[in-house]
Amino acid sequence: MTKTGIGIVETKYFTFANQPDEFILESKEKLSPVTIAYETYGTLNKEKNNAVLILHALSGDAHAAGFHKGEDKPGWWDNMIGPGRAFDTEKYFVICSNVLSGCRGSTGPASVNPKTNKPYALDFPIISIGDMVSAQKALVDSFGIDKLLTVVGGSMGGMQVLSWLVKYPQSIRSAIPIATALRHSPQQIAFDEVGRQAVMADPNWNSGNYYQGNPPDKGLAVARMIGHITYMSDVSMAEKFGRQKKDNKQPFKFTADFEVEGYLRYRGDNFVKRFDANSYLYITKAMDNFDASEKKPFHESLLGKSVKVLVIAFKSDWLYPAYQSKEIVKACKYAGIETSYCEIDSTYGHDAFLLEIQEETHLISHFLKSVSQKRGKT
Repeated sequence: MTKTGIGIVETKYFTFANQPDEFILESKEKLSPVTIAYETYGTLNKEKNNAVLILHALSGDAHAAGFHKGEDKPGWWDNMIGPGRAFDTEKYFVICSNVLSGCRGSTGPASVNPKTNKPYALDFPIISIGDMVSAQKALVDSFGIDKLLTVVGGSMGGMQVLSWLVKYPQSIRSAIPIATALRHSPQQIAFDEVGRQAVMADPNWNSGNYYQGNPPDKGLAVARMIGHITYMSDVSMAEKFGRQKKDNKQPFKFTADFEVEGYLRYRGDNFVKRFDANSYLYITKAMDNFDASEKKPFHESLLGKSVKVLVIAFKSDWLYPAYQSKEIVKACKYAGIETSYCEIDSTYGHDAFLLEIQEETHLISHFLKSVSQKRGKT
């Protein structure tokens, strides 16, 4: 079987909750209309039972695989999606959407508020992980899909997987949460809060009203630098940079003398070119507020449900340490759910879910094969 990619792809848009209809959020606030950006790869079969929903992390978007016309950078999980890959597009119909409150085509703080004809900014309502999932459910329903073969995602994407298990267990056959948690720890909340404060300390933030002027690029870049440190591990940083100094370093005046300094500045500067600062605030807050056991114990939400679960963690991930994944496994098993757990020995830290392609492909391919066999051939 060929293992080439899927080629040129195009982002599409699904709009729902047009007036007089409204999308009711978990906070009881309402949005109308709502647009969700999405991409699809592969073909939905006649039975509509081969659909896979990919859920992205904080900085991701709908462009998970392939190339956009005129661009040379593939989607963020391209090595996992395509013929012969983990999510084999010759077998599966793969959907990936940008989350509600995002800034890559979905309705968010930068979108125009129909009541004012200006960007929502901080008038945009607080969004939960559950709200993101409810919007995804509306998208999936638009395809006439009654039951997804699986929902899969890492980090914040994994939180969305857990929310699917709580809100719509009858609509999925299986779930693959990767490097995630039932809820954020105080340390995880603390890192997010420092990032938010960096954004809001930028004078250009202007209480969120910067769309007609200069955006808070410096604050957002610092927030991304902080975040990126947590995505790597001590070992991966040492292997990638060591204490190597830049060849073109300036006389010591707080310039980026070390390679790791230059790398972090590069990541921060690139991030601001594609991400909205207010979206960063809203999404990180949604992550911090998420608690899969908020309304009732997580395992009680799964009692009596027929779903298979594969939980994946990484030994060097100190942002979402493996003990948090083991808590998910324990709850699933306590509910009588058929659950598999794999802890991959990687040095990449939290970024491992984007980089350990070979290990993840092996695990996910076999897992999806077992799920497919259980419900019949696709």
